[in-house]
Amino acid sequence: MLSKTRSACNTGVEACAVDVEVDISGGLPCFTVVGLPDTAIKESRDRIRSAIRNSGFHFPSTRVTVNLSPADTKKEGAGLDLPIAIGVLACEDIVDVACLEGTAFVGELSLNGRLKPLRGALSAALALKDRCKAIILPAANAEEASHIKGVEIYGARGLREVIDHLKGLDLITPAEPVREDASAASNTYPDMRDVKGQEHVKRALEVAASGGHNILMIGPPGSGKSMLAKRFPGILPDLSHDERLEATNIHSISGLLKNGSLIRERPFRSPHHTISYAAMVGGGTSPMPGEITLSHHGVLFLDEFPEFRRDVLETLRQPMETGEVTITRVQRSSTYPSRFLLIAAMNPCPCGYFTDPRKQCHCSAHQIQKYLSKISGPLLDRIDIHVEVPRLSYENLSGRRTGESSTNIKERVLAARNIQSSRFGPERVNANMGPKDIETYCKISDEAEKLLKTAILELGISARAYHKILKISLTIADMDSSDIVTTQHISEAIGYRTLDRGIWH
Repeated sequence: MLSKTRSACNTGVEACAVDVEVDISGGLPCFTVVGLPDTAIKESRDRIRSAIRNSGFHFPSTRVTVNLSPADTKKEGAGLDLPIAIGVLACEDIVDVACLEGTAFVGELSLNGRLKPLRGALSAALALKDRCKAIILPAANAEEASHIKGVEIYGARGLREVIDHLKGLDLITPAEPVREDASAASNTYPDMRDVKGQEHVKRALEVAASGGHNILMIGPPGSGKSMLAKRFPGILPDLSHDERLEATNIHSISGLLKNGSLIRERPFRSPHHTISYAAMVGGGTSPMPGEITLSHHGVLFLDEFPEFRRDVLETLRQPMETGEVTITRVQRSSTYPSRFLLIAAMNPCPCGYFTDPRKQCHCSAHQIQKYLSKISGPLLDRIDIHVEVPRLSYENLSGRRTGESSTNIKERVLAARNIQSSRFGPERVNANMGPKDIETYCKISDEAEKLLKTAILELGISARAYHKILKISLTIADMDSSDIVTTQHISEAIGYRTLDRGIWH
């Protein structure tokens, strides 16, 4: 007797469709799984045997052969338990083989026949939506998968419930995504109004948010760098529906999705400086997303920037340039999306008090240079904005005046982003411009061009830094609703390149 079911398994941040063929023939009792299964799938035979028996069904005492197609693709995870069990029961005539047409199954079985929550339900639904009309998976993942349109999602609590549904005895109600109130506040990040003083830093953060620019904040301990960074996501535009799906899919694959609803806020990841290479970029025997992928469409905040290992920092160069990262292993190569906005924070020297007017720095010039040189030139060139964050005065700390709210700043950011959307199309910003885009869209006045030429000759900046200044200038012009980049815009953009101006040399 032969049966065929359809399922999916995760590969990286995506899933691939898998055909599960089950054949029961005469011979000594044996359960064989072929088609490049990993250890978790090989062990499924014991889980499936116990789940079928504990659900009140008979497990055949003959030869059972399971083939996972395509046979040349590595199959990983325990999500194939349910389709294999359904295939076995179909061969035993417990369910009609015809009932399996147009339905896919994904889920891990426990020994008592219950279905356990699985990782990557959203990606599985995406992979199967054009291949079937319905998908049956664990009830805990039904809401998550229901956001995929074009396929019916059924959430089951156990194997017995799935069989009753297929036989028409007790039909499962299709899952529907929870309708979210569009007017409900989706921003739970702290408010910028809590930060006293540092108006020029807030302005730099607003420029960074408006144009999608990476930013480096430099200042002594206690100046408010972390406080500002944690409030930065609150001034970014809301995620679009497609961005929410991508971000949710990545967190689902990584097992970090706490409930079935789509992610509403932009991810904010803040790894410790002791993080390993694999944890930052992703990896392992079966490569999993790292911090730079988990921050896709969001913010990656690196505090104590020079304290990160050199090889970890250098991994940022490719995703900052291309928006994706490729992990190569002997068995396969995986490419993960990694389009994030980087916020880095650092002290100006090892002790932290260089440029501080109140506390004396005890570091030598050599120590300061050695500290700064931990960040390579090519990496610094990829950070658009460098801004100083000085120590706050007593007047700023004790004053009752509150700063501008994140809501007001966000409105101006949205206005600048709308200008860029009309210029490039949706979800593209000035920071993503190439040389041809700069030449086409960055129209500079004669006075501004003279100022830029003078700055280049005096500062000796690189070609990449030159393009960064033009991109920042265009963003500032967009914030002013100006079609031409003026001297004021160029001057402010140059002011955001602190390290190019060599204040510590």
